[in-house]
Amino acid sequence: MESQGRRKVKEGTVISNKMDKTVIVNVERTLPHPRYKKVITRGKKYYAHHEKGELKVGQKVRIQETRPLSKLKRWIVVELIS
Repeated sequence: MESQGRRKVKEGTVISNKMDKTVIVNVERTLPHPRYKKVITRGKKYYAHHEKGELKVGQKVRIQETRPLSKLKRWIVVELIS
């Protein structure tokens, strides 16, 4: 019997809160350029479920992977960081 792995957790910034019970969170990561080795920043947007709808644009949040909630939503907001 296989044991279930831990769910992924990411930290990011809320960039949109215009939908009902959904926020868009931008998660940035840094990595070295393959050839020039300069550290560059890459971002990805995640649609996250938030039941209360009290988050504002620019707030830092922690999101956690979950079952598919809709066509694009696979994450939920776990906590507000700042």
